[in-house]
Amino acid sequence: MIRDAFIGLGAWSWIILGLVLIGVELLAPGTFFLWLGLAAIVTGLLDGVLDLSWQAASILFALLAVGAVVLGRFVTRSKEPPEPSASRLNQRGQALVGRVFTLETPIKDGEGRIRVDDSSWRVIGADRFAGAKVRVVRVEGSTLVVDDA
Repeated sequence: MIRDAFIGLGAWSWIILGLVLIGVELLAPGTFFLWLGLAAIVTGLLDGVLDLSWQAASILFALLAVGAVVLGRFVTRSKEPPEPSASRLNQRGQALVGRVFTLETPIKDGEGRIRVDDSSWRVIGADRFAGAKVRVVRVEGSTLVVDDA
């Protein structure tokens, strides 16, 4: 029954299948169904032009699907190395090393605070007055170690 309906629609069945597969890609993204959908649409277009038998169209779809997935994998593969900041996920303090900030509160008895954007960070280092410029030299847990800028 399904086979008869599929054959009865002819080339349109491949185009409809392709649109359904691309729709599945929208619901479950992963760029795999996209390539299968495009292969089905191309199969439908070629079937419409060449009037292929259902067996020939199925073989053509299988070949186009494999080729499209391989081509898609090649196209979507990143050629650039990952950014260094990507390896510092959940290590925001590491991105601050080497940067210069102004002390928000003085460093007394080795402890003070700096403001970074919308947050305040605890810093340790030699005693300095509020407003002094300091450079972050390393991170110890959630505390920044600072030195003269």
